[in-house]
Amino acid sequence: MHFLPTEDQLELQRGVREVLASVFPLEKLPDGFDQSAWDSIVETGVFAIRTDLGLGLAEAALAFEELGRVCIPGPFVATFITAGFADGPVTFLDPARQPLLVPYLENSQAILILGEQPVLAPASEVVGSTALTEPLDPLSPLHELPSVPSGTAVGAAAEQLKHEGALLTAAIQVGIAARLTELAVSYAKTREQFDRPIGAFQAVKHICSDMLVRTELARASLHSAAVILDDLANGEMAVLDPGRAVSGAKLLADEAATGNGRSCVQVYGGMGFTWEVPVHFFLKRAWLHATEFGTADEHAEDLAAAL
Repeated sequence: MHFLPTEDQLELQRGVREVLASVFPLEKLPDGFDQSAWDSIVETGVFAIRTDLGLGLAEAALAFEELGRVCIPGPFVATFITAGFADGPVTFLDPARQPLLVPYLENSQAILILGEQPVLAPASEVVGSTALTEPLDPLSPLHELPSVPSGTAVGAAAEQLKHEGALLTAAIQVGIAARLTELAVSYAKTREQFDRPIGAFQAVKHICSDMLVRTELARASLHSAAVILDDLANGEMAVLDPGRAVSGAKLLADEAATGNGRSCVQVYGGMGFTWEVPVHFFLKRAWLHATEFGTADEHAEDLAAAL
């Protein structure tokens, strides 16, 4: 069991970062889902980390951090956890939550329905869906379904898929938190008031320091949970209950992403609230991911039950 990434794992992460930097620079973010960028990510092998490369969730978490770091839209998590069961993009639906909202329906080939028995339903056969005119994240389209569609059972346990989905969503949140820290620090170095960079003021330094601490705490918890799930998958003894580890990672990652979003807006001042500055896209995406694969209240209840 090794919680710190190896050089090979970091090299994989650097490779994903380089690909994303070329196919999805920050300037592309306002355009939303990009099919060419999606195709490049598929070709890079991100979704085949387990099925083809024989690696685990520890490596996947590092790759998904990079997806969060560029805030690229798309149904990445459900597509990854259903690799081997489905071909093409897969979105997801929690049938226990009302209203029945599905992200990226028009960009997906199938819907993963995470009930007691996971089911894959063809997205093309969904009828009567309604697109939300003002979704929480303007770059993550949502459709409301009139009912839960029928499909084919997936050969994996619901608990396993939920753990993996929560873990990879936490990885995206860690990437968002890290990028927001970078944006805040960069702006604090260049924006001047009273003939001094605002980063020279103690109050701004404290904000940026807190952002870094939140990110690193969440990252440590994320890597720990990923290793624990990999150990269980390999038949090894886990040092911590997997549900407890995943819930802790998701809670810290959601807090880091949403908290850093608010802090980054504060560092940018009045500009932080404008459409032209990309900070709001990261914050809104963080809010959305905080509702996926378990909310803060649900994971807190799971942790309390485990204790």
